[in-house]
Amino acid sequence: MTQAVASRPNQALGFVAWLALCVATSSIGALASANARTFYADLVRPVWAPPGWVFGPVWSALFLAMAVAAWLVWRVPQPSKARSAALSLFVAQLVANALWSWLFFAWHLGGLAFAEVLLLWLLIASTLIAFWRVKPAAGLLLVPYLAWVTFASALNYTLWQLNPTILG
Repeated sequence: MTQAVASRPNQALGFVAWLALCVATSSIGALASANARTFYADLVRPVWAPPGWVFGPVWSALFLAMAVAAWLVWRVPQPSKARSAALSLFVAQLVANALWSWLFFAWHLGGLAFAEVLLLWLLIASTLIAFWRVKPAAGLLLVPYLAWVTFASALNYTLWQLNPTILG
């Protein structure tokens, strides 16, 4: 049996594990966002703010792309410091991703959520670069995520400014 054939079950399990980690992160954020639809609808929003229904499909696609990107880096044949560092950054940005939902939707801390989303942006950008160095396709898969969080950062700031009594 060749090495590639023998590793297929492990690679499939690896993908499932990265996908499960992304789903778990999404689920933690979703717990904080249980009332997000009503909360978001009650906020004064800029004209360029998307309708609330957009966020679910966008985040679902982004989390899937993130899982694929992490899996591509994880399955690079030779373990290395670069690969380990890239995957550590990935996990760190997942933690920051989940925390933002709690800061904004559950705790209504607009300013702190804005500061945290800037940290998230830096972690995503660092992860994208680190992934690119290990496996360029993996870095490319994170470009839409970075673009969306760039947009989300501007929206977070604007919502915070437009809703000072609600978002402290």
